[in-house]
This record gives sequence, structure tokens and C-alpha cells, in this order.
Amino acid sequence: TNDLPTVLGCDVAGTIVAVGSRVKKFSVGDRVFGCAGGVRGMGGALAEYIATDPRLLARAPRKLPLHEAAALPLVTITAWEGLFQRAFVQPGDKVLVHGGTGGVGHVAVQLAAAKGCRVFTTVSSREKASIVEDYGANPVNYREETPESYVQRLTDGRGFDVVFDATGGSDLSASMEAARVNGQVVTIVSQYEADLSPMHFKGLSLHVVFMLIPMLHGLITQRERQGTIMKEAARMVDAGELTPLIDDMVFGLEDVAAAHARTEGSQKLGKVVVRITDEE
Repeated sequence: TNDLPTVLGCDVAGTIVAVGSRVKKFSVGDRVFGCAGGVRGMGGALAEYIATDPRLLARAPRKLPLHEAAALPLVTITAWEGLFQRAFVQPGDKVLVHGGTGGVGHVAVQLAAAKGCRVFTTVSSREKASIVEDYGANPVNYREETPESYVQRLTDGRGFDVVFDATGGSDLSASMEAARVNGQVVTIVSQYEADLSPMHFKGLSLHVVFMLIPMLHGLITQRERQGTIMKEAARMVDAGELTPLIDDMVFGLEDVAAAHARTEGSQKLGKVVVRITDEE
């Protein structure tokens, strides 16, 4: 059921205060993180405590404070599933990510770079270009250059092996235009009408990623797989291969409405974090 009122918030990081009798992989006092609730009867993260399925969790990175670790789960799992479990990117692939400083986009850029792909990403300013360059990606200012132009400049007109649409809307059309013949397009937003005829003429594969499905449908194996992704994400953070991009404004629990407003606005950069306590 999804009865109201309910507690919102999917991503969480914190310290375990109690475990069930059949929980073996975690103990009281462990620092953990994961995308662990906030949908279909599962209590959310915007609270002082959350009870959740331990399969969805992993030990948090040692090199991040918990409130920063909490910015990673949903976007990391989404990017991971799209790149590695749908498109199966390989070292040397040319990968274009739309929205390289967005929530999913900034993680997708880093994951693809860590895999050894040649990564390109669309941005809208010099500030954002500098950020993605630090992640190992080549910036493309979509306000100054059309898909036709940058496909010609960056791929000699061939197109990208994989295009990851992390923004939705008109970028799906741009993604299909930018992909090579028999290439792949990954999108995280598909709740709108779009003309898919370019897919037909280029023989493209389209992958839709919605990482909440294991929680919504109680898929145990997939929940375990997401916990494993979080374990690998923690390793990458501690190895310096993955860094969350966090908005300058960090909110408290009493400021949740303002945090949601910030998320919906155009001024934020990266993930918006709600810090429940000062304990790390």
C-alpha cells in the first residue's frame, strides 16, 4: 500500500542503532548508506530513524562525512545500471552524457571515465565545464553548439557509441541524433511523448532506467544487486574515483520544504542534502 501520510526521502546515510535477529552483514555502530525507502509503504529518509531492508545498504565510504555520502545512492545506482547493466559500456567507447553536472549526470561521467571510456558531456557554462573536466570528461556547451556540429567535431560525424540522457525532455531527440548507427541511448526520463523514428533509421537501442523498481515490486535479487553497487561505489569514493557534487546550501530537517524548493529551482548545482543531525 501507499497510504498517506508517509515519510518521503529515498537516499540515506547514517549509523545503525539496531538490527533484526536474521541480519548478519551489519552490526550496531556501522556507518551505512543506500537508497532505502520512501516508496510504497517503506518509511523514508527524512526522519531521525529509518527501518529498512539491509540488502539495500552498504558500509559508507570512510573518506566522506555521512551527509555527503547520502548524496550518492539513487544517482549512482541509476548511472551504474544504465552504463554497466544496460549499455554494457567498454573501455575506449565514446560516451556522451547529457547534463554532466546534474545529479545522475555527474556520477555517470565519473563512472564512465573510471571504466576507461572517452567521455563527453553537455554543460551550459564555463563553471560547469571546469567541474566536468576535473571528472575526466570533455565539456560541450550545448548553448553554443548543435548536436550536428559537435558530433562532426568530436566523432568525425560517426556519432557516439553510447549516449546517456540524464535530463529528459528535448535531450532524447538530441541523444538519438548524437548516437552512431546501431548505437545505444540510455534515458532516465520517459514519461512524455517523443518521436522515435530516428531510432528506426539508425537501428538504435533505447534503455529506460528506473532504479526504484526493486523497492516498488519487492524484487529481492535486484535489491541485493543494488546493495552490491553501493559497496563498489564506496570503494570508488575511497580510491578517489568518485566524488559527489553537492550544492552549497545544506538544509536541516526543519527546512525540508526549502530543500525541495531548492531542488526544483534552477540555481542549485549538484545534489541537495538534508542533514538530520550533526553526528558523523
